[in-house]
Amino acid sequence: MKKEGDSTHLCKEDYELLAEFRYTLRCFLRFSEEAATKHDLTPQQYQALLAVEGFPGRNYVTVGELAEKLQIAHHSAVGLADRLEKTGLIVRRPDSDDRRKVWISLTKSGLNTLEKLYRVHRGELRSVGPRLATLLRNAAQKMPDECEE
Repeated sequence: MKKEGDSTHLCKEDYELLAEFRYTLRCFLRFSEEAATKHDLTPQQYQALLAVEGFPGRNYVTVGELAEKLQIAHHSAVGLADRLEKTGLIVRRPDSDDRRKVWISLTKSGLNTLEKLYRVHRGELRSVGPRLATLLRNAAQKMPDECEE
């Protein structure tokens, strides 16, 4: 595999492996987007619910933490939280110690929706997960200094 500025070239197999990994990952992401839509959520809304409930060590987040987990701008996370709150999937509450800080957590409805989507995703991951794991392992292990011509 070639390092930037290195004269060693990549093999056709390197490109094939990366292409197959991205294709398999994209198939899973498409599945996830369609599953969210079937449950009357946008893919980003589903990702937000998952980010809140799946936050390490707690099941609530700040808007800044949500923005970071979704890799979106702070103001975009605010708008997303507004839309989720209007649908009754999340609730916001001020921090008891710092009133400037607002915590976002799922409502019972939000948690029920997320649980349904989790079950659907778990089944798909059982199907595609081994293939993704193999491709990722192969990509991580295949680090040749150079390819034969």
